[in-house]
Amino acid sequence: MYVDESGDSGLVNSPTEYFVLSGLVVHESRWRDFLAALIALRRKLRANYGLPVRTEIHAAHFINKKPIDLPRNTRLATLRVTIDELAKLDYVSITNIVTKKAGKAADYDVFLRAWQTLFQRFENTLTAGNFPGGHRDDYGIVITDATSGKKLSQLVRKMAVINYIPNNAWFGAGSRNLPITRVIEDPYGKDSAHTLPVQMADVAAYFLHQKYKPSAYIKRQHAEMYFDRLQPVLNRVASRNNALGIVEL
Repeated sequence: MYVDESGDSGLVNSPTEYFVLSGLVVHESRWRDFLAALIALRRKLRANYGLPVRTEIHAAHFINKKPIDLPRNTRLATLRVTIDELAKLDYVSITNIVTKKAGKAADYDVFLRAWQTLFQRFENTLTAGNFPGGHRDDYGIVITDATSGKKLSQLVRKMAVINYIPNNAWFGAGSRNLPITRVIEDPYGKDSAHTLPVQMADVAAYFLHQKYKPSAYIKRQHAEMYFDRLQPVLNRVASRNNALGIVEL
């Protein structure tokens, strides 16, 4: 699972109202196919829009800054095409977590709660095979953009020992300790500039954030619903309370 985030995780004086995570899952048996598809995408973006193959796709920078000498609307177009090409890959699945920070208690840890939820959904996916191809009872690793590695490693190690899950109606009130067993190793941080799959997670996370709190430019370009174009590859079983499977905290 390749993961990236969008938004600030702070509660006090934070510039953002939401903190979101997008985790893109691909089975190792299709990893080469996935990488080949992303390389083909980069070549398409170069041919059609002049986007250099080695330029990092970082959605927020593409929109808010000018990392390359292309018009802003062209940069947005490259992101739209990226979403559309990603949506065609029927062997990947994207799990999404959105934390609305308004109303949270002062001691609520936005970062850890969001990541804990994502790790649990990944565990569930691995156990039940809730992604293309099934592959039930597989094991998985998590690859991030090299941020907060120590905190994430500590969280995964803790969840492998202590992981209380609220009971459903079958078990009655209270909770049970269900340590995660399918997520192996510590989360592995990589520089997103050199990792195309993490860049795909970045694009998904950015437009997920824009769906909930679009910027003025995104509104003007009618791009606040770009995230919905990912419907074919969204992990809809991650949440029963949202048509797109978005887990809202």
